[in-house]
Amino acid sequence: MGATATVAPQRHVICMKWGQKYGPEYVNRLYAMVRRHLSGDFNLVCLTDDSAGIRSEVQCLPIPPLDLPAGIPERGWNKLASFSADLYGLRGTALFLDVDVVITGSLDDFFTQPGDFLIIHDYKRPWRIIGNSSVYRFELGAHPDVLAYFRGHFAEIRKKFRNEQAYLSDFLHRQGKLAYWPKEWCPSFKYDSIPRWPSNYWTAPFIPNGARIVIFHGECNPPDALAGRRNRRFRFIKPATWVAEHWCE
Repeated sequence: MGATATVAPQRHVICMKWGQKYGPEYVNRLYAMVRRHLSGDFNLVCLTDDSAGIRSEVQCLPIPPLDLPAGIPERGWNKLASFSADLYGLRGTALFLDVDVVITGSLDDFFTQPGDFLIIHDYKRPWRIIGNSSVYRFELGAHPDVLAYFRGHFAEIRKKFRNEQAYLSDFLHRQGKLAYWPKEWCPSFKYDSIPRWPSNYWTAPFIPNGARIVIFHGECNPPDALAGRRNRRFRFIKPATWVAEHWCE
């Protein structure tokens, strides 16, 4: 008998874009960065309420509705839709990326790092069991209970957890499935790239050693960093010119 050919598992990169905060250029640049830094085939899926202007290589799909009460703070709850039992028939391994990250190194290991569910460890309080959901990896359809429990207990969850990443981390930790990326892979621009005071006045933000995906959370997005603009008073930064080299098509 002849040898049976092995088929490589499907790799998906998933992002989300809703509302007016991020334009299509964020998705287009994300696709280009992934293409430069991920070997082999992949499928980039954007769950969105507006696909206008997004490049044709990206598979745009509607965000599965969570049916949350009207008027509540968003808090990232929409991300939990990625844990649908059947997300438009997609199968394989999914790497979720926020649309405002800047990729500076290889993504290959993000798909091979051992673990059921991997996420960034919280930057500000690393002693807590909580992840930053800017980058997480999971098998599609493997954790439908995350979303099912959320749908059935939203009022209780909202009182206990400030946002989706706190709930998600707690839920999967209780099942023994939570693991964290190596610390150097996903540094924070805010905490790891900006030099400490007073050197921030003469030294520009830098790419930390070992960085693969730089996370922009809180007060700076990539255009802000590139312009040397910080959305808080008395928090000066020089332009991070390296952003232009990586955050581009």
